[in-house]
Amino acid sequence: MEQTITKIRPKNSGTKTLFENPLLERLSRTHIAVPISIYLVTSTLFAWYAFAYTDMSAGWIVLLFFAGTLVFTLVEYAVHRGVFHMDTDTPTKAKMQYTFHGIHHEYPKDKTRLAMPPAAAIVVGAALFGVMFLLLGEASYAFFPGFLVGYSGYLFVHFIVHAYAPPKNFFKWLWINHSVHHYKSHEKNYGVSSPFWDIVFGTYMK
Repeated sequence: MEQTITKIRPKNSGTKTLFENPLLERLSRTHIAVPISIYLVTSTLFAWYAFAYTDMSAGWIVLLFFAGTLVFTLVEYAVHRGVFHMDTDTPTKAKMQYTFHGIHHEYPKDKTRLAMPPAAAIVVGAALFGVMFLLLGEASYAFFPGFLVGYSGYLFVHFIVHAYAPPKNFFKWLWINHSVHHYKSHEKNYGVSSPFWDIVFGTYMK
């Protein structure tokens, strides 16, 4: 399937079957409340563990938490730009891109595909925590909750942008920012929860 995102025309309704296997197809979808709930509960448990069972001070835990949230925004930008919008110079990469992200650009209002499904999210999350623990040691118990809260915030913003009309509040700015990415230029505005890194790396478009 050599269908790049730049060639996809968005459809404002409907959905598409991604897998012939009904189990895989079911696992490729989720209600947005499921992953957000998983991440927030997990974040709370890790933060509680950091306060209750580590030697870190409260101030250091809070600092690490916010550092994790900030780092998430950079990871969000990097993954969206480098993985979801990878160069599709081979059929395999084109198929991967469409499976991971192209289908979202084709059906941007499909509410069941606005987040990574829980099964995949748990595996990826466990792998991420493993890497963080190797790099940070016990500090990961404070850093990882912040990362998950950042991810939850991203999912919330991404959902309201695609599921609802432009709101008459602060989120309207983020709604417009992400709509530029979908309907004006796929090579701009990779940040969903914030345009900060787009401004830093020169990919921001008004």
